[in-house]
Amino acid sequence: MFQLSTINKVIINRNTYIDRSKLHIGRNIIKVFTGQRRVGKSYLLLQLMNYIRETFDNTNIISINKELYEFGFIQTDIELMQYFDQQFKDDRKNFLFVDEIQEIKGFEKAIRSILSSGKADIYITGSNADMLSGELATFLSGRYIEIKINALSFDEFLLFNNLENKQIAFENYMKYGGLPGLININPAEAAIADYMKGIYSTILLKDVVKRHSIRNVSFLENLVIYLSDNIGSIVSAKRISDYLKSQHISISPNVVIDYIDHLCKAFLTNKVSRCDIGGRKIFEIGEKYYFEDWGLRNSIIGYKIQDIGKILENIVYHHLIYAGYKVMVGTLANKEIDFVAEKNAERIYVQVCYLLTGEKVIEREFGNLLAINDNYPKYVVSMDNIGNTASHKGIIHMHVTEFCLSVLNLP
Repeated sequence: MFQLSTINKVIINRNTYIDRSKLHIGRNIIKVFTGQRRVGKSYLLLQLMNYIRETFDNTNIISINKELYEFGFIQTDIELMQYFDQQFKDDRKNFLFVDEIQEIKGFEKAIRSILSSGKADIYITGSNADMLSGELATFLSGRYIEIKINALSFDEFLLFNNLENKQIAFENYMKYGGLPGLININPAEAAIADYMKGIYSTILLKDVVKRHSIRNVSFLENLVIYLSDNIGSIVSAKRISDYLKSQHISISPNVVIDYIDHLCKAFLTNKVSRCDIGGRKIFEIGEKYYFEDWGLRNSIIGYKIQDIGKILENIVYHHLIYAGYKVMVGTLANKEIDFVAEKNAERIYVQVCYLLTGEKVIEREFGNLLAINDNYPKYVVSMDNIGNTASHKGIIHMHVTEFCLSVLNLP
């Protein structure tokens, strides 16, 4: 049984995001923290508030959390402005924090006004990418910075749950995912399952169905199941539509595209495009999808031993994103590279598999990387018991736990 930590109401610092945020404190731009519900955006705001109180003198922090009942009266931009004016102090440096701001109708008008007046340093969070595609982006182009908050990385997972045994801990990480709130949940599997299902329902119903006025909820749920079962596989709207037709369900590819886009904007899933490694061309058709939190994925269709390869691929993708890499799926002739990751004009290639069982698998995983004619670092990541690292013809073979703990130090 997974003995999750029982720490309650303790703020554990996520220093990676705190450090990124510190760079922008005091700058006259809006700091926008986006991410799936329950990945820790609210606690990050609390950490930043604490840091500001401890670091700066004579401050006034105005905090609004739209998930709390006490702020239910703030429904529109007008009420947001009224509350800000009431809390504003002219003789202090004012900081405005608004959590889940998309719940306030027309919020961008109030935020734009406060930013233009220079009255406050602004920090906001949102659980839907639509907030960055409306007026906030149109009228404030270049005047905001987005910081994406992800589920816990493996090193954060160890810290949050006070775990040291990497192998056992990683097995639980694969099964339960990286939502920070798990540390406050009874470690009984039934309690964890109820918690995960509640989060999934909130995301689906509040951030997708309600926001986009979805009528065919049954199809949406089946679509999530399809994506859950096809992690790491090439997915296209036409393929899904054709599959549904074989099941006597008529859904057009355009509707499929819209529904998948809604799931991505709610940060439940992430779309990863394919690129041609040789010609640098981005393919417009056929992409892969990974879950922001594979624990939610497991709660939807169950955790099965035969899916470990898919889950490992999802975890490695997550860690690369967490480390600040831009990630794509690579193609080279008839070969596929799981991940082409770029950051600061550097690149790495990563192949992921469960176990290197036999020469055929070894040839596929290492051979695909050997076919790439450049000198960027190349990695094969698996769960084979190989110690820390090993190499094969210049390609580093690394255990997934070591990769996830050292990825931040990669080029």
